[in-house]
Amino acid sequence: MSDTDPTASASASAGADAVSRGVALFLQRMLDDPLLGWTFEGVDQDQLQRHALAFVVAALGGPDLYIGRDLRNVHQKFKLGNRHFDAAVQHLIDSLRDAGISDGVLSELAIRLEPLRGQIVTA
Repeated sequence: MSDTDPTASASASAGADAVSRGVALFLQRMLDDPLLGWTFEGVDQDQLQRHALAFVVAALGGPDLYIGRDLRNVHQKFKLGNRHFDAAVQHLIDSLRDAGISDGVLSELAIRLEPLRGQIVTA
């Protein structure tokens, strides 16, 4: 894998293919969830996939290759509450687990995601 591959460093601890599968499953679960799916209406799904993968790789301790608006600006218009944040994190954890990511890696990921609550929850 090249240095520009966003899954390269995550592959050591989680497996690049597993991370990619997990992110795809995560996005599908988010889209299918009535609590969260509406926030993706009109969103370019290919771009969303790329951004989500870059975000998850960084959250797993890989390189931060995300190029886009900051989390607060992206999510502010939705007026999301704690239940939205909790549901999204649960979807991510469950999706990555289903893709074969270990519970140890997922526990660390959950810890890394918690400080983002303040940037996403605005309601």
